[in-house]
Amino acid sequence: MNTEAQMKAILHQKLIETGERQRLQEWLRAQLLQCGWKDQLQAHCQDVIQKKGLEQVTVDNLIAELTLKGRELVPHSLMEELFQRVKTFFAQHDRP
Repeated sequence: MNTEAQMKAILHQKLIETGERQRLQEWLRAQLLQCGWKDQLQAHCQDVIQKKGLEQVTVDNLIAELTLKGRELVPHSLMEELFQRVKTFFAQHDRP
């Protein structure tokens, strides 16, 4: 395993062990709800179904559409804040 992969694995393990991963997930969910991300994604889902027709939509292609759109809809500032929180967490804990 290369060094970058090792660092990611160690960080992930520390996030889980300390409960920080769960806290970050809860924070992110709350932020996404607050900025209207869920509502926008639901509206996009309804649009896709209406455009293609219910009979033509499969779970797989709906998931693919929603995954792409969901990533696009996440505000850049929210991603920056999340990365900053992870960096701060990592800086506060012993590096391997």
